[in-house]
Amino acid sequence: MLVVTLQRDKCIGCNYCEELCPQMFKMSKKDGKSVLLKSTDKKGFHTVRTTPEFHESAENAKQACPVKIISVKIV
Repeated sequence: MLVVTLQRDKCIGCNYCEELCPQMFKMSKKDGKSVLLKSTDKKGFHTVRTTPEFHESAENAKQACPVKIISVKIV
């Protein structure tokens, strides 16, 4: 299982995550920050559990994030 976490409050809206992994990320038109699709929010940490098929693109989004607020783990 793939676990992806986003610290949305620290997002600067660079859009790299959506460009590299549009299956999991989208930019909010409301505030310009990233949204982790189908995630649950717990104290500012937005987390989604999914199948490992998006591991490579999620990892690319993590590496590209200039503020390092994306975590990707396989459990």
